[in-house]
Amino acid sequence: MILLSLEPCCVKRESIYLDRNLAIFDTMNFSLAKYDAKVLMAFGETFSEEKGEFLNWLLKNGYPELAALSSAIRGSEEAVKWLLMNHYRHYAALDAAIDKQLPAYRWLTANGHDFLAVFSDAVNRNPVAIQWFKKHDLGIFLILAKKIHEFRENQTYDYHKMHF
Repeated sequence: MILLSLEPCCVKRESIYLDRNLAIFDTMNFSLAKYDAKVLMAFGETFSEEKGEFLNWLLKNGYPELAALSSAIRGSEEAVKWLLMNHYRHYAALDAAIDKQLPAYRWLTANGHDFLAVFSDAVNRNPVAIQWFKKHDLGIFLILAKKIHEFRENQTYDYHKMHF
């Protein structure tokens, strides 16, 4: 078991945040950005709903990975296991990186998921990551990051949650 690191997850990654190396931006894996805005907004609404309507919409409309990611971020170990078993390791790692687990953050960057690493930084209110999303006109991800951040700020977490 990996213990939650007390150091900030936000590792300075100038090659991601700055446009000096445009090849990095051009080859970045935008796995989360492949979804339509409507789907991403439904994903975002799962963090503020009480009855699970948007979560069910994701499930019924062919986006079980986003439903599982939402559930994982909201604390479901079962959802993390589903992500791992169904070849969505990058989303399981994103969940852990949002929880400031440095090994998961490093896994994302080592495995070509820099976009998800930057997104985890934005969720954790890293101003450089937020500026990066603004600069690249990716405002929908700032909305999602804010929704996830606000959800997490209003929750109490079980320290027994499975670590990445």
